[in-house]
Amino acid sequence: MSSLNVRYLGGPTAILEIGGVRLLTDPTFDPPGDHPVGDRALTKTIGAVVGRDEVGPVDAVLLSHDQHPDNLDAGGRAYLGGVPLTLTTEAAAERLGGTARALLNWAHADLPRPGGGTLRVTGVPAQHGPDGTEHITGPVTGFVLSGEGLPTVYVSGDNASLDVVRAIAGRFAPVDVAVIFAGAVRTPLIDDYLTLTSDGAAEAAAILGAAKIVPLHFEGWAHFTQGRDTLAPAFAGAGLGDRLHLLDQGGDVAL
Repeated sequence: MSSLNVRYLGGPTAILEIGGVRLLTDPTFDPPGDHPVGDRALTKTIGAVVGRDEVGPVDAVLLSHDQHPDNLDAGGRAYLGGVPLTLTTEAAAERLGGTARALLNWAHADLPRPGGGTLRVTGVPAQHGPDGTEHITGPVTGFVLSGEGLPTVYVSGDNASLDVVRAIAGRFAPVDVAVIFAGAVRTPLIDDYLTLTSDGAAEAAAILGAAKIVPLHFEGWAHFTQGRDTLAPAFAGAGLGDRLHLLDQGGDVAL
């Protein structure tokens, strides 16, 4: 079976190489600083390890959503102008235009592989907060990657719901690799977590039967309440410590 290579650039941004196809998740390239969101701001504390001009060509961007700057910042928006395809939510595709394409829940796009065959990208649900808050946080999507001779890979996007994970597991479990956005995001708008806690990420991985786990989006922003120091203990406590690949920025792993 072909492997997946993950290079973690920072925040939600990673390069995924699978079956000869090169993908980028949620592009964020701006330096640290404040990023306005309406009448408030999100504060970025760690910059990406490469600039948008250093990423190199990709076949597609997997964009979980466009409405929050910690998932798509100004540099990320500029980067989208030069990519052949961005798969994202319907709302984001309408706002972004260009090569952005809506990928609805359970629909799929087949990307050609250089050696023949295709990589299938399936849109899957994500819920950016507790029940009943989508009108505040906006729509988000996740993705599942699959194909003949390829590992099945789940990319969560900003998701806080284990019920959503159970629905995805009902169709795809067990998965070979789970790329899970964590960070236990909190903001004053909603009195609950907007993404999975470290314990929640471990439970999500268990629900999916994931053989290997790579966390993303767990550091680099002031509104994250958990991160690197809580992920390893959470996965160890769930008996999944040997499956966890907690990368340093700029680090990569073949899975």
